Amino acid sequence: MSYFSQGQHSQQQQQQHSWQQPATIATPQHPQLAPVVLTSTILESFKVTKIFKDNTQIITSLDFDDSGTKCITSAEDESLHVYDCTAGKLHKTLFSKKYGVHLARFTHRSTNVVYASTKEDDTLRYLSLHDNRYIRYFKGHEKKVVALEMSPLDDQFIAGSEDAVRLWDLRSPNCQGAVSIVGRPAVAFDPSGLVFAVALDATLRLYDVKSFDQGPFQTAEIGSSLGIHSQNIRATQLEFSTDGKNILVTTSGDAHYVIDAYSVETKFKLTGHSYGTDPSDTFPSGGEASWTPDGKCVLSGSRDGWIYLWDIARASQEPMNVLNSNGASGSNGTLVGPNRELSPFKVLKAHSTPSHIVGFNPKYLMMVSGSTELAFWEPDPNIVGLDALHDFSSGVRH
Repeated sequence: MSYFSQGQHSQQQQQQHSWQQPATIATPQHPQLAPVVLTSTILESFKVTKIFKDNTQIITSLDFDDSGTKCITSAEDESLHVYDCTAGKLHKTLFSKKYGVHLARFTHRSTNVVYASTKEDDTLRYLSLHDNRYIRYFKGHEKKVVALEMSPLDDQFIAGSEDAVRLWDLRSPNCQGAVSIVGRPAVAFDPSGLVFAVALDATLRLYDVKSFDQGPFQTAEIGSSLGIHSQNIRATQLEFSTDGKNILVTTSGDAHYVIDAYSVETKFKLTGHSYGTDPSDTFPSGGEASWTPDGKCVLSGSRDGWIYLWDIARASQEPMNVLNSNGASGSNGTLVGPNRELSPFKVLKAHSTPSHIVGFNPKYLMMVSGSTELAFWEPDPNIVGLDALHDFSSGVRH
Protein backbone atom coordinates (compact mmCIF):
# COMPACT_ATOMS: atom_id res chain seq x y z
CA MET A 1 0.00 0.00 0.00
CA SER A 2 1.35 3.40 -0.90
CA TYR A 3 1.22 6.46 1.30
CA PHE A 4 1.56 10.20 1.00
CA SER A 5 4.16 11.97 3.09
CA GLN A 6 3.00 15.10 4.82
CA GLY A 7 4.06 18.46 3.41
CA GLN A 8 5.93 21.06 5.40
CA HIS A 9 4.11 23.84 7.21
CA SER A 10 4.04 27.05 5.21
CA GLN A 11 5.03 30.39 6.67
CA GLN A 12 1.74 32.02 5.77
CA GLN A 13 -0.57 33.37 8.40
CA GLN A 14 -2.78 30.29 8.46
CA GLN A 15 0.19 27.86 8.65
CA GLN A 16 -1.62 25.37 6.44
CA HIS A 17 -0.14 22.13 5.08
CA SER A 18 1.44 22.48 1.64
CA TRP A 19 0.35 19.91 -0.93
CA GLN A 20 1.31 22.06 -3.90
CA GLN A 21 4.53 20.12 -4.47
CA PRO A 22 4.33 16.57 -5.88
CA ALA A 23 3.24 14.15 -3.18
CA THR A 24 5.65 11.35 -2.26
CA ILE A 25 4.49 7.77 -1.95
CA ALA A 26 6.11 4.51 -0.93
CA THR A 27 5.22 0.90 -0.28
CA PRO A 28 6.15 -1.42 2.58
CA GLN A 29 8.08 -3.49 0.05
CA HIS A 30 9.84 -0.38 -1.32
CA PRO A 31 10.31 2.03 1.62
CA GLN A 32 12.37 4.47 -0.41
CA LEU A 33 10.43 7.57 -1.37
CA ALA A 34 9.85 8.58 -4.97
CA PRO A 35 8.07 11.69 -6.21
CA VAL A 36 4.67 10.81 -7.64
CA VAL A 37 1.91 13.26 -8.54
CA LEU A 38 -1.69 12.22 -7.93
CA THR A 39 -2.85 12.78 -11.50
CA SER A 40 -6.26 12.48 -13.10
CA THR A 41 -4.96 9.36 -14.89
CA ILE A 42 -4.23 7.70 -11.55
CA LEU A 43 -7.64 8.69 -10.18
CA GLU A 44 -9.37 7.33 -13.28
CA SER A 45 -7.67 3.96 -12.72
CA PHE A 46 -9.08 3.45 -9.22
CA LYS A 47 -10.96 0.21 -8.74
CA VAL A 48 -12.66 -1.58 -5.85
CA THR A 49 -10.20 -4.08 -4.36
CA LYS A 50 -12.08 -5.07 -1.22
CA ILE A 51 -15.72 -5.08 -0.14
CA PHE A 52 -16.87 -5.48 3.47
CA LYS A 53 -20.42 -6.52 4.32
CA ASP A 54 -20.27 -5.97 8.06
CA ASN A 55 -23.33 -3.71 8.36
CA THR A 56 -27.03 -4.47 8.21
CA GLN A 57 -28.08 -0.84 7.73
CA ILE A 58 -26.73 2.35 6.11
CA ILE A 59 -23.21 3.51 6.98
CA THR A 60 -23.54 7.12 8.10
CA SER A 61 -19.99 8.35 8.78
CA LEU A 62 -16.37 7.66 7.91
CA ASP A 63 -13.13 8.95 9.37
CA PHE A 64 -9.39 8.20 9.14
CA ASP A 65 -6.88 8.46 11.96
CA ASP A 66 -3.93 10.84 11.63
CA SER A 67 -1.59 8.07 10.42
CA GLY A 68 -4.00 6.85 7.74
CA THR A 69 -3.57 3.26 8.93
CA LYS A 70 -7.07 3.01 10.42
CA CYS A 71 -10.53 4.13 9.38
CA ILE A 72 -13.74 3.98 11.40
CA THR A 73 -17.37 3.89 10.36
CA SER A 74 -20.63 4.38 12.21
CA ALA A 75 -23.95 3.07 10.95
CA GLU A 76 -27.67 3.08 11.57
CA ASP A 77 -27.35 -0.44 13.02
CA GLU A 78 -25.63 1.28 15.98
CA SER A 79 -22.23 -0.23 15.23
CA LEU A 80 -18.68 1.08 15.08
CA HIS A 81 -16.29 -0.76 12.75
CA VAL A 82 -12.55 -0.09 12.75
CA TYR A 83 -10.64 -1.18 9.63
CA ASP A 84 -6.94 -1.66 9.01
CA CYS A 85 -6.17 0.30 5.83
CA THR A 86 -2.76 -1.31 5.33
CA ALA A 87 -3.88 -4.93 5.70
CA GLY A 88 -7.30 -4.43 4.16
CA LYS A 89 -9.24 -6.13 6.92
CA LEU A 90 -11.71 -5.50 9.73
CA HIS A 91 -9.82 -4.71 12.92
CA LYS A 92 -12.53 -4.33 15.54
CA THR A 93 -16.32 -4.05 15.99
CA LEU A 94 -18.07 -2.22 18.83
CA PHE A 95 -21.72 -1.41 19.45
CA SER A 96 -23.56 1.49 21.06
CA LYS A 97 -27.01 -0.05 21.31
CA LYS A 98 -28.12 2.03 24.30
CA TYR A 99 -27.20 5.45 22.92
CA GLY A 100 -26.91 4.94 19.18
CA VAL A 101 -23.89 6.25 17.25
CA HIS A 102 -23.19 8.80 14.53
CA LEU A 103 -20.28 10.98 13.36
CA ALA A 104 -17.50 8.89 14.91
CA ARG A 105 -14.28 10.91 14.76
CA PHE A 106 -10.77 9.84 15.71
CA THR A 107 -9.00 12.09 18.18
CA HIS A 108 -5.26 12.53 17.63
CA ARG A 109 -4.85 9.06 19.13
CA SER A 110 -5.93 6.14 16.97
CA THR A 111 -7.25 4.32 20.04
CA ASN A 112 -9.82 7.00 20.95
CA VAL A 113 -12.89 8.42 19.22
CA VAL A 114 -15.62 10.92 20.01
CA TYR A 115 -19.11 10.44 18.61
CA ALA A 116 -22.67 11.73 18.75
CA SER A 117 -25.62 9.92 20.30
CA THR A 118 -28.79 9.24 18.34
CA LYS A 119 -31.10 8.27 21.21
CA GLU A 120 -31.54 8.59 24.98
CA ASP A 121 -30.05 12.11 24.93
CA ASP A 122 -27.83 14.39 22.84
CA THR A 123 -24.64 13.76 24.80
CA LEU A 124 -21.30 13.43 22.99
CA ARG A 125 -19.26 10.42 24.07
CA TYR A 126 -15.49 10.07 24.26
CA LEU A 127 -14.65 6.38 23.86
CA SER A 128 -11.51 4.28 24.24
CA LEU A 129 -11.50 1.70 21.44
CA HIS A 130 -8.85 -0.29 23.27
CA ASP A 131 -11.06 -1.40 26.16
CA ASN A 132 -14.51 -0.11 25.04
CA ARG A 133 -14.64 2.31 27.97
CA TYR A 134 -16.07 5.84 28.04
CA ILE A 135 -13.43 8.38 29.00
CA ARG A 136 -15.69 11.42 29.24
CA TYR A 137 -19.16 12.75 28.40
CA PHE A 138 -19.93 16.14 26.89
CA LYS A 139 -23.39 17.39 27.84
CA GLY A 140 -24.96 20.63 26.66
CA HIS A 141 -26.61 20.09 23.29
CA GLU A 142 -30.38 20.19 23.57
CA LYS A 143 -31.05 18.80 20.10
CA LYS A 144 -29.54 16.02 17.99
CA VAL A 145 -25.94 16.65 16.95
CA VAL A 146 -25.66 16.61 13.14
CA ALA A 147 -22.08 17.87 12.66
CA LEU A 148 -18.86 17.02 14.48
CA GLU A 149 -15.22 17.74 13.61
CA MET A 150 -11.88 17.52 15.45
CA SER A 151 -9.41 20.38 15.34
CA PRO A 152 -6.27 19.50 13.33
CA LEU A 153 -4.26 21.58 15.81
CA ASP A 154 -5.14 20.30 19.27
CA ASP A 155 -7.76 18.49 21.38
CA GLN A 156 -10.57 20.92 20.65
CA PHE A 157 -13.57 19.90 18.55
CA ILE A 158 -16.76 21.52 17.35
CA ALA A 159 -20.22 20.00 17.32
CA GLY A 160 -23.36 21.41 15.76
CA SER A 161 -26.99 20.73 16.57
CA GLU A 162 -30.11 22.61 15.50
CA ASP A 163 -29.87 24.90 18.53
CA ALA A 164 -26.15 25.72 18.75
CA VAL A 165 -22.63 25.16 17.50
CA ARG A 166 -20.46 24.37 20.52
CA LEU A 167 -16.70 24.30 21.01
CA TRP A 168 -15.40 21.51 23.25
CA ASP A 169 -12.05 20.30 24.57
CA LEU A 170 -11.39 16.58 25.14
CA ARG A 171 -9.72 17.43 28.46
CA SER A 172 -12.80 19.02 30.00
CA PRO A 173 -16.50 18.07 30.21
CA ASN A 174 -17.41 21.76 30.08
CA CYS A 175 -18.38 23.54 26.89
CA GLN A 176 -15.73 26.09 25.88
CA GLY A 177 -18.27 28.35 24.17
CA ALA A 178 -21.31 28.33 21.91
CA VAL A 179 -22.90 30.12 18.98
CA SER A 180 -26.70 30.07 19.04
CA ILE A 181 -28.28 29.12 15.72
CA VAL A 182 -31.58 28.00 14.22
CA GLY A 183 -31.37 25.26 11.61
CA ARG A 184 -29.19 22.33 10.59
CA PRO A 185 -25.51 23.35 10.62
CA ALA A 186 -22.47 22.00 8.78
CA VAL A 187 -19.08 22.71 10.37
CA ALA A 188 -15.36 22.47 9.56
CA PHE A 189 -11.95 23.59 10.83
CA ASP A 190 -9.43 25.08 8.44
CA PRO A 191 -6.06 23.21 8.22
CA SER A 192 -4.44 25.57 10.75
CA GLY A 193 -7.09 24.93 13.40
CA LEU A 194 -7.36 28.69 13.94
CA VAL A 195 -10.57 29.22 11.95
CA PHE A 196 -13.80 27.28 11.74
CA ALA A 197 -16.67 27.56 9.30
CA VAL A 198 -20.39 27.12 9.85
CA ALA A 199 -22.98 26.77 7.08
CA LEU A 200 -26.71 27.13 7.66
CA ASP A 201 -28.53 26.28 4.46
CA ALA A 202 -26.91 28.70 1.95
CA THR A 203 -25.24 31.02 4.48
CA LEU A 204 -21.55 30.49 5.16
CA ARG A 205 -19.84 32.07 8.17
CA LEU A 206 -16.17 32.05 9.17
CA TYR A 207 -15.11 32.41 12.82
CA ASP A 208 -11.83 32.98 14.61
CA VAL A 209 -11.51 30.15 17.16
CA LYS A 210 -10.05 32.50 19.78
CA SER A 211 -12.78 35.14 19.43
CA PHE A 212 -15.79 33.37 17.94
CA ASP A 213 -18.02 34.84 20.64
CA GLN A 214 -17.64 38.18 18.82
CA GLY A 215 -19.39 36.77 15.76
CA PRO A 216 -18.15 35.76 12.31
CA PHE A 217 -15.40 37.79 10.66
CA GLN A 218 -16.77 36.90 7.22
CA THR A 219 -20.20 35.94 5.89
CA ALA A 220 -21.42 35.04 2.41
CA GLU A 221 -24.33 33.45 0.59
CA ILE A 222 -23.28 30.31 -1.27
CA GLY A 223 -23.71 30.79 -5.03
CA SER A 224 -24.62 34.47 -4.84
CA SER A 225 -21.41 35.63 -6.56
CA LEU A 226 -22.45 33.52 -9.56
CA GLY A 227 -26.00 34.81 -9.60
CA ILE A 228 -27.35 31.50 -8.27
CA HIS A 229 -30.52 31.71 -6.17
CA SER A 230 -29.78 30.24 -2.78
CA GLN A 231 -33.30 29.46 -1.60
CA ASN A 232 -32.96 25.75 -2.34
CA ILE A 233 -29.35 25.28 -1.21
CA ARG A 234 -29.03 23.16 1.90
CA ALA A 235 -25.45 22.58 3.00
CA THR A 236 -24.87 19.17 4.60
CA GLN A 237 -21.07 19.17 4.99
CA LEU A 238 -18.06 21.50 4.84
CA GLU A 239 -14.42 20.62 4.20
CA PHE A 240 -11.40 22.86 3.66
CA SER A 241 -8.85 21.80 1.07
CA THR A 242 -5.50 20.83 2.58
CA ASP A 243 -3.87 24.06 1.41
CA GLY A 244 -6.61 26.07 3.14
CA LYS A 245 -7.51 27.99 -0.03
CA ASN A 246 -10.88 26.43 -0.84
CA ILE A 247 -13.95 25.15 0.97
CA LEU A 248 -16.04 22.28 -0.37
CA VAL A 249 -19.74 22.70 0.38
CA THR A 250 -21.69 19.48 0.04
CA THR A 251 -25.45 19.90 -0.37
CA SER A 252 -28.51 17.68 -0.50
CA GLY A 253 -29.50 19.08 -3.90
CA ASP A 254 -28.30 18.89 -7.48
CA ALA A 255 -24.89 20.52 -6.91
CA HIS A 256 -21.93 20.85 -4.60
CA TYR A 257 -19.95 24.10 -4.42
CA VAL A 258 -16.30 25.17 -4.15
CA ILE A 259 -15.80 28.43 -2.24
CA ASP A 260 -12.71 30.62 -2.13
CA ALA A 261 -11.73 30.51 1.55
CA TYR A 262 -10.36 34.07 1.51
CA SER A 263 -12.91 36.01 -0.54
CA VAL A 264 -15.74 33.53 0.27
CA GLU A 265 -16.92 33.88 -3.32
CA THR A 266 -18.29 30.79 -5.05
CA LYS A 267 -15.76 29.51 -7.59
CA PHE A 268 -17.50 26.42 -8.99
CA LYS A 269 -20.82 24.65 -9.04
CA LEU A 270 -20.21 20.89 -9.27
CA THR A 271 -22.94 19.08 -11.19
CA GLY A 272 -23.56 15.77 -12.94
CA HIS A 273 -24.11 13.42 -10.02
CA SER A 274 -27.46 11.83 -9.20
CA TYR A 275 -29.48 13.43 -6.42
CA GLY A 276 -32.88 13.08 -4.75
CA THR A 277 -35.88 15.09 -5.94
CA ASP A 278 -37.63 14.95 -2.57
CA PRO A 279 -36.17 17.71 -0.32
CA SER A 280 -36.96 15.65 2.77
CA ASP A 281 -35.09 12.63 1.37
CA THR A 282 -31.52 13.55 2.30
CA PHE A 283 -28.41 11.55 3.03
CA PRO A 284 -28.17 10.95 6.78
CA SER A 285 -24.44 11.66 6.83
CA GLY A 286 -23.59 14.63 4.66
CA GLY A 287 -20.28 12.81 4.20
CA GLU A 288 -20.71 11.88 0.58
CA ALA A 289 -18.09 14.28 -0.84
CA SER A 290 -14.41 14.91 -0.10
CA TRP A 291 -11.19 16.48 -1.35
CA THR A 292 -8.26 14.43 -2.56
CA PRO A 293 -5.19 14.88 -0.30
CA ASP A 294 -3.56 17.33 -2.71
CA GLY A 295 -6.65 19.58 -2.69
CA LYS A 296 -6.89 19.46 -6.47
CA CYS A 297 -9.89 17.19 -7.06
CA VAL A 298 -13.25 16.49 -5.45
CA LEU A 299 -14.90 13.09 -5.23
CA SER A 300 -18.54 12.51 -4.38
CA GLY A 301 -20.97 9.69 -3.81
CA SER A 302 -24.34 9.71 -5.49
CA ARG A 303 -27.89 8.35 -5.44
CA ASP A 304 -26.98 5.96 -8.24
CA GLY A 305 -24.21 4.48 -6.09
CA TRP A 306 -21.36 5.66 -8.34
CA ILE A 307 -18.39 7.90 -7.47
CA TYR A 308 -17.99 11.19 -9.37
CA LEU A 309 -14.70 13.08 -9.78
CA TRP A 310 -14.16 16.78 -10.56
CA ASP A 311 -10.80 18.37 -11.42
CA ILE A 312 -10.79 21.67 -9.52
CA ALA A 313 -7.13 22.50 -10.14
CA ARG A 314 -7.43 22.26 -13.91
CA ALA A 315 -10.69 24.18 -13.99
CA SER A 316 -9.11 26.92 -11.85
CA GLN A 317 -6.63 27.61 -14.63
CA GLU A 318 -9.43 28.88 -16.89
CA PRO A 319 -10.37 32.57 -16.69
CA MET A 320 -13.53 33.36 -14.76
CA ASN A 321 -15.17 34.71 -17.91
CA VAL A 322 -14.67 31.54 -19.99
CA LEU A 323 -18.07 30.12 -20.92
CA ASN A 324 -18.95 27.39 -23.36
CA SER A 325 -20.90 28.48 -26.42
CA ASN A 326 -23.52 25.78 -26.05
CA GLY A 327 -23.71 25.88 -22.27
CA ALA A 328 -22.15 22.46 -21.71
CA SER A 329 -18.95 22.12 -19.75
CA GLY A 330 -16.20 20.34 -21.58
CA SER A 331 -17.14 21.61 -25.05
CA ASN A 332 -14.83 23.59 -27.32
CA GLY A 333 -11.88 22.53 -25.18
CA THR A 334 -13.16 24.27 -22.05
CA LEU A 335 -14.14 22.68 -18.75
CA VAL A 336 -16.32 25.30 -17.13
CA GLY A 337 -19.86 26.13 -18.24
CA PRO A 338 -22.26 28.99 -17.46
CA ASN A 339 -22.51 29.93 -13.77
CA ARG A 340 -19.10 28.23 -13.39
CA GLU A 341 -20.71 24.80 -13.64
CA LEU A 342 -18.21 21.97 -13.71
CA SER A 343 -18.99 18.45 -14.87
CA PRO A 344 -17.12 15.38 -13.60
CA PHE A 345 -14.13 14.19 -15.61
CA LYS A 346 -14.66 10.60 -14.47
CA VAL A 347 -17.40 8.40 -13.03
CA LEU A 348 -16.39 5.21 -11.20
CA LYS A 349 -18.81 2.31 -10.89
CA ALA A 350 -19.27 1.58 -7.23
CA HIS A 351 -22.33 0.46 -5.25
CA SER A 352 -25.73 -0.83 -6.33
CA THR A 353 -27.36 1.38 -3.69
CA PRO A 354 -26.73 5.11 -2.92
CA SER A 355 -23.12 5.79 -1.92
CA HIS A 356 -23.66 7.69 1.32
CA ILE A 357 -20.04 8.24 2.30
CA VAL A 358 -16.74 8.65 0.49
CA GLY A 359 -13.31 9.71 1.65
CA PHE A 360 -9.69 9.70 0.47
CA ASN A 361 -7.06 8.43 2.87
CA PRO A 362 -4.87 11.40 3.93
CA LYS A 363 -1.66 9.32 3.85
CA TYR A 364 -2.21 6.19 1.76
CA LEU A 365 -3.02 5.90 -1.92
CA MET A 366 -6.52 4.58 -1.36
CA MET A 367 -10.07 5.79 -0.95
CA VAL A 368 -13.11 4.38 0.80
CA SER A 369 -16.82 4.54 -0.04
CA GLY A 370 -19.89 3.09 1.56
CA SER A 371 -23.63 2.45 1.41
CA THR A 372 -24.69 -0.56 3.46
CA GLU A 373 -21.38 -2.12 2.42
CA LEU A 374 -17.91 -0.60 2.59
CA ALA A 375 -15.50 -0.56 -0.37
CA PHE A 376 -11.73 -0.05 -0.42
CA TRP A 377 -10.37 1.44 -3.65
CA GLU A 378 -6.84 1.42 -5.09
CA PRO A 379 -5.34 2.58 -8.40
CA ASP A 380 -4.06 0.29 -11.11
CA PRO A 381 -0.44 -0.43 -10.05
CA ASN A 382 0.63 -0.41 -13.70
CA ILE A 383 -0.63 3.18 -14.02
CA VAL A 384 1.04 4.27 -10.79
CA GLY A 385 4.28 2.61 -11.80
CA LEU A 386 4.66 0.59 -8.61
CA ASP A 387 4.64 -3.16 -9.15
CA ALA A 388 4.53 -3.73 -5.40
CA LEU A 389 1.32 -1.80 -4.78
CA HIS A 390 -0.65 -3.92 -2.34
CA ASP A 391 -3.82 -5.37 -3.85
CA PHE A 392 -6.64 -6.80 -1.76
CA SER A 393 -8.50 -8.19 -4.78
CA SER A 394 -7.58 -11.77 -3.97
CA GLY A 395 -10.25 -11.64 -1.30
CA VAL A 396 -12.87 -9.21 -2.54
CA ARG A 397 -15.66 -10.34 -0.24
CA HIS A 398 -15.00 -10.10 3.47
